[in-house]
Amino acid sequence: MRQVFPELGVNIDHVATLRNSREGFEPDPLSAAVLVKKAGAAQLVCHLREDRRHIRDSDLRLLRAWNGLPVNLEMAMTDEMASIALDVRPALVTLVPERREERTTEGGLVLGRDMCGKIGEFVKKCRDNAIRLSLFLAPDTMDMNRAIDLGVDQVELHTGEYANASDPLKRKRELERLFSAAARISESSVRLAAGHGLDRENLLSVLAIDNLMEVNIGHSIIARSLYVGLEKAVSEILERIRRETPLMRREGILS
Repeated sequence: MRQVFPELGVNIDHVATLRNSREGFEPDPLSAAVLVKKAGAAQLVCHLREDRRHIRDSDLRLLRAWNGLPVNLEMAMTDEMASIALDVRPALVTLVPERREERTTEGGLVLGRDMCGKIGEFVKKCRDNAIRLSLFLAPDTMDMNRAIDLGVDQVELHTGEYANASDPLKRKRELERLFSAAARISESSVRLAAGHGLDRENLLSVLAIDNLMEVNIGHSIIARSLYVGLEKAVSEILERIRRETPLMRREGILS
């Protein structure tokens, strides 16, 4: 049987963050995207935030027009962002929580009644425009059930609690939560992804999750690229995915 490896999405937000710090033109997110593709990644990830602290509207449109890699647009479930997404039509939209005061996305989307209602309407609009819809969720079984009921195309498990846990027992508990949530998604037709806080080391245990189809990594790749270059930083992660996935799944990290 052919081995299926998780695809790699590379988040290039912090390329734009560095550019924005001087309000200039360098480093250019599109140039970074070319290197990400050359290294073999499957998609670009970018978060268009309300305050535009990362990519800007013009970046998103340039990346979409380039069409060198599918664009995964992370965004809040707001009328403004929905309008932009339906106009630009990226390959994938990932709905994430967003608070102006946070440094980066904290936690998963909260699927309350109002949010589920908004998402339900947005799912239909995305489908009419050939856009796949993903939800960025904490590994909670009830939220997995809600996501399945909403008919979204993908769930991306928030791996931040696992990745940032310094206590071994807490890390094990968080990993168990990820496996449990993944098992519920695997019982459905919803595609499974994972991301947030992943690097070359903590990624390994996540690769043991059966039916994991995609991992999205940004900060650790951009940080590593300062020393080895962006293309090599991406290649290192891809090498780990292709080499370690069969081993981790065969051993069963929680067994």
